[in-house]
Amino acid sequence: MATTLSPDEMKRFVRSHFEDFVNKRNAAVIHKNMTADFYDHDGPGGKPSDAQGDEQMMLGMYEAMPDLHLTIEEMIAEGDKVVCRNIWRWTDPSGKKMQFHGSVLWRFEGDKIAERWATVTSPAEGTAWAAREASKSVGKLAS
Repeated sequence: MATTLSPDEMKRFVRSHFEDFVNKRNAAVIHKNMTADFYDHDGPGGKPSDAQGDEQMMLGMYEAMPDLHLTIEEMIAEGDKVVCRNIWRWTDPSGKKMQFHGSVLWRFEGDKIAERWATVTSPAEGTAWAAREASKSVGKLAS
C-alpha cells in the first residue's frame, strides 16, 4: 500500500516519532507509529526486528543512558521514504559526554512507518556535545 502522507507530513511524523520515542522516553509510541507488520532491517545488534524488539532496545537505552537526547541534523523525503541524519548524545557512568551519529531510512505505508534501515557510527566521546554543555554553563554563570 502506498503512503497517504505528503513528503512534509512524513518528515513531521518522523520528527515527532523521534521526539516521543527517544527524547520523551515513550517507547510504547512505536506501536502507534508503526504498521502491524513493521520490519526493522537493522534492529538491535544489527539484526532484523519488529516493533517489540525496537521497544525493548529503547527501554534498555533509557536505563543505561538517562540523559539520552537525539538531535535531527537533516531530513529528506521523497515518494514513500524519509532519510534522517541525526546525533544521539548522552553522559556515560564516568561522566564522559558521548555521542554517535546515525542515518535512518524510513518507508511509509498508509499513514505509518512500515520499514526502517539504519547505519550508525560507533559511540565516541563527543567534543561538540561537551563544548555545548560547557558553553551553557558559562552562559549561566554570566547571567
